[in-house]
Amino acid sequence: MQLYIANKNYSSWSLRPWLLMTHAGIAFEEVKLRLNFDEGSDFKSVLSRIAPTGRVPVLVDEGLAVWDTLAIAEYLAEKYPALHLWPADRQARARARSLCAEMHAGFGALRNNFPMNIEASLPEVGQRILASDTAAFADLQRIGEMWTGQLAASGGPFLFGDFSIADAYFAPVCARAETYALPLPAAATDYAERIRALPAMQTWTEAARAEHDFIPADEPYRTQA
Repeated sequence: MQLYIANKNYSSWSLRPWLLMTHAGIAFEEVKLRLNFDEGSDFKSVLSRIAPTGRVPVLVDEGLAVWDTLAIAEYLAEKYPALHLWPADRQARARARSLCAEMHAGFGALRNNFPMNIEASLPEVGQRILASDTAAFADLQRIGEMWTGQLAASGGPFLFGDFSIADAYFAPVCARAETYALPLPAAATDYAERIRALPAMQTWTEAARAEHDFIPADEPYRTQA
């Protein structure tokens, strides 16, 4: 399998399947492309040949291209059932899918105001935005409530006890929490630290910090992160 991703410092969508596969021990070839949505760029030309969206991530397996993060997660869960990438319990599995779908479709204010930027430390930006943007503040509150409630229900250490797709899905928020020093409830803060401490997440973080590839904040990837 090949997993097409973009800059590890910025591409939160890429992080999700990469972390899931790496943590689970699923073998794949990483194909990293520099984020650039300009027509004719390597990013656009390569991706347009394999997926209609022209965006990352894309998983390619036996000639099949899967280009949506949730679709990639479902594909992997079906291909490797013994890995239990979703919770085994039916109700917990439904809840995990609901939380992932909420993250997939929502939290626009959080995404736009706090783009993933692993190598940066921007606590003053976090404070300023949360003080002035009520939608971003509401998004962060919802994240805190979601994580705290689910950790209490499962007993931790991850959202559904063992590491699952849901944890991979929220890993970019855990990275944002560190970059912008986002205030979260104690249980949610501890959870974010556990995600960042995972060996696979540490590997991604080290590679992100080594890129030193500045991309302006007004690039369109910001709304896709």
